[in-house]
Amino acid sequence: MMREKFINELNKLNTDLINMGSMCEEAINCVKNQIEIGVFVQELYNKCSDLEKKTDTKEKEIESACLKLIFSQQPVASDLRLISAVLKMVSDLERIGDQTFDIIDLFKDFTNATLIRDTRLKDMCEVVTTMVKDSVDSFVKKDVSLAQAVLDRDQEVNKIFSDVKDEVVSFIVKNEGEGESIVDILMIAKYLERIGDHSTNIAESVIFAVEG
Repeated sequence: MMREKFINELNKLNTDLINMGSMCEEAINCVKNQIEIGVFVQELYNKCSDLEKKTDTKEKEIESACLKLIFSQQPVASDLRLISAVLKMVSDLERIGDQTFDIIDLFKDFTNATLIRDTRLKDMCEVVTTMVKDSVDSFVKKDVSLAQAVLDRDQEVNKIFSDVKDEVVSFIVKNEGEGESIVDILMIAKYLERIGDHSTNIAESVIFAVEG
């Protein structure tokens, strides 16, 4: 009976993490749309802000549930491995929620959409969006090969980030008076790079949970 209750609580934990992952997927899609448009969209800002608050709340709920399971039950090694992986994953998902909002927030004072279109930010966001989605899906499916594919894409993100930095240097020379926007582009790229890193962390946690 105790084991059945534990399994039910573990399943709920699994569902809550999937829901939190879905919120992060929605948030990175907001960023993708915002980058494609190039100028500030209030609706996307509001949606991303709401999602950021929800991921913060969900992180606390999941962390509390994990600790309750550890201290009130007697999880076997495989269960403990899963719970430990979930604790790591929720931290990375919460950071993804924060950083997607940080990107959207930068657009409030961004007025030069042409600069965005002249960078590889859109390419970078495409890859990072796929990484976020696949890292969450790899947990849902317990798919190690999908998690590994996320890890493999990290180098692609790093390469595009390097390209954006080169583009920013070029902009500084050619666009006097656009200093603030140029710095914002670099910040957006850095946040995207960090989101990619958090996605790889999630993928590594999935591999740990499945294979040990």
